[in-house]
Amino acid sequence: MILEQDLREAIAECQGKRNPDANTCIKLAAYFTILQNMYPEQKTEPAFYQMASGINPVIEYDSGTEFAKAVNGRDPSEIIPIIDELMTTLQVLHPRLYDGVLNKL
Repeated sequence: MILEQDLREAIAECQGKRNPDANTCIKLAAYFTILQNMYPEQKTEPAFYQMASGINPVIEYDSGTEFAKAVNGRDPSEIIPIIDELMTTLQVLHPRLYDGVLNKL
């Protein structure tokens, strides 16, 4: 059986290729097609925080970096999927760095 994680790793590998050729693009299209058909994404919002008051949570983070400026004041449900995709790519391209980040988390 084709696992979702295997597909995501194959996608990350294709996306990380320095000089992609037509073969890389064909593989990438196939991987995305299989992923979308076998593992359709849920359209429900993940519940990162539960707040009784009904106020939408926002990220409050300011370290002076470009990243901090990009995420500050944003809804975590917008940011977490982007970080997840980055981590999947990092796992394929730089496994030691990926492990280091997970250890810090």
